[in-house]
Amino acid sequence: MLGKFFIERPIFATVISIVIVLAGLLTLPLLPIEKTPDITPPTVVVTAQYPGASAEVIAQTVARPIEEEINGVDGMLYMSSKSSNNGLMELTITFEVGIDIDMATILVQNRVAIAEPLLPEEVKRYGVTTKKQSTSIVLAINLISKNDKYDMAYLSNYVNLYLKDTLMRVPGVSNINVFGAKDFSMRIWLDADLLKARGLTAEAVVGAIREQNIQVAAGQIGKPPMPEREEFEYTIRTLGRLSTPEEFGNIVIKTTEDNRILRLKDIARIELGAEDYSSEAQCNNQSSVVMGIYQLPSANALEVAANIKKAMTKLSENFPEGLAYGVPFRSDIVY
Repeated sequence: MLGKFFIERPIFATVISIVIVLAGLLTLPLLPIEKTPDITPPTVVVTAQYPGASAEVIAQTVARPIEEEINGVDGMLYMSSKSSNNGLMELTITFEVGIDIDMATILVQNRVAIAEPLLPEEVKRYGVTTKKQSTSIVLAINLISKNDKYDMAYLSNYVNLYLKDTLMRVPGVSNINVFGAKDFSMRIWLDADLLKARGLTAEAVVGAIREQNIQVAAGQIGKPPMPEREEFEYTIRTLGRLSTPEEFGNIVIKTTEDNRILRLKDIARIELGAEDYSSEAQCNNQSSVVMGIYQLPSANALEVAANIKKAMTKLSENFPEGLAYGVPFRSDIVY
C-alpha cells in the first residue's frame, strides 16, 4: 500500500527524495570521522637496538626470541620483522580489523617482557619499545641548511631539541623517524697497539667508562642524627655524567703497583661527533635531515597532515637564519 501511494504521486515522492538527499549532504560534514568503519588492519611495532651487530646476528639473537613469544597473541593476523646492519630491529604485528588497539599493544608488551631476559645485555640496556603505529608515512619533512651554513649534526640535534617533541604532541602522531640523523655522541677511537702493550681489552675500557660516567647521589654532611650537634648541613655535589672530550680523557682505566695511572686519553683519541654515520640525507645537493611522521592506526591522515603543517608553520617562525624546511612527500595528496 505504501509503495502504491508514492507510485501514484510521483511529484510528492520526488520532493521527499530531494529533501532526504539535502539533509544527508548538510549533516555529512558534521559526522565525526571515528564513526566511519575501520578498513585498515591496525598494527603494533616493536623496535630494538643492538649497536655494532650485523643483520644476521640481530635476526638470530633479538628478532627470533621476540617473535617466538609474540606469535599467537590474541587477535594477531600475521607479523613481519626487519633487521638491518645499522643495529636496528623492527617487528610489525598486524591485527584483525576492529580489535582494541590499546589492548593489543598491552598484550604485545607483555609478551616482549617475557622475551627480554633472553636478549643480549646491550639490547636490554637500550630498551625494547612497543608502540601502536601505522606502517605508512603521513608526511616527510626536510630540514634544509641553505648554502650549507649548518652541518648534519646541527640539523639533527635541532630536530631533537626544538621540533620532534612538539610534533609528537600533535594529535594522531604515533612516531617520528629521523632519516640521516647525526645525534651528538662522544666517539672514542681505541689504539689497538697501545691496548696490547698495556694488557687491556676493549671490554675492560668500556667497563671503566660505564663505571665512571654515571650520575651518583653522594649524600649529605651534618644531617641528623649526628653524635654531636652540627650548625650546618651540606649536600655533596660530585661530577656526574661527563660531557666534554677532556672529561672523558681523564677517566682512569688502570692503576699500577707503583701508583702510576693510565687514563683514557693515553690509549685513545676522543672527539665529539655523530652517533651514526651509516646514512645521509640531501635535498637538491644541500645538507638535510628528513623526518618521517607516522600516524596512529585510528587517526585521520588528512587531519594529522593538516595539524602537522600548522605546527611547522609556527615552529619555522623561530628558525635561525639559513634554516628552512620543505615537504617532499604528502600522503594526503593523490598524484
